Amino acid sequence: MEMLEIKTALQIAKPKAEVYNAIIDPEQMKHYFISEGSGMMDEGKTVSWKFPEFDEYVPVKVLKLIPNKLISFEWEGAAGQNLKVEISLAEMPGRTTLVKVTEGKMAADDMGIQWFGGNTEGWANFLACLKAYLEHGINLRKGGFDFMKE
Repeated sequence: MEMLEIKTALQIAKPKAEVYNAIIDPEQMKHYFISEGSGMMDEGKTVSWKFPEFDEYVPVKVLKLIPNKLISFEWEGAAGQNLKVEISLAEMPGRTTLVKVTEGKMAADDMGIQWFGGNTEGWANFLACLKAYLEHGINLRKGGFDFMKE
C-alpha cells in the first residue's frame, strides 16, 4: 500500500540559531504555536504542549536535537498513531533559514488521507506563524482557531 508523508517548507529571514531556539523554547512557541509547554525540548525528554483551541495536552517525545540543524520528535499525529516529525534547518543566502517539516508515514486509506490533509494544513500554518513571529513579532495564531472550540 502507498504510504503518505507530509513535506512542507518555508524560508525565514532570520539566522538558523534564532529559528532553532524559537522552536525548542516553549516561551517563544507561545507567541506563534502553543498556549503552554512543560519545558524546553531536550533530547530523550518528553514535554507536553497545549494548543489554544484544544483542552488536552499533547505529549511530545524528543528523539534527536542537532543544534541549529535538526529537531526530531514523536507525537500522536493522528488518533492512536505515533508519528515522527523532523524539522530541519538549512542556511540560505542573506542569513536566512530554510525550514523543512516532514511528518509520517501513514497508509493512503481514509484515516491516512484525513491526517494528511489536516496535518499538512497544520504544518503550513506552523511555518507561516513562525515566520510572522520571528520577522515581525506578530502572533498569527491568536484567535485564528477559536471556531474549533465550539
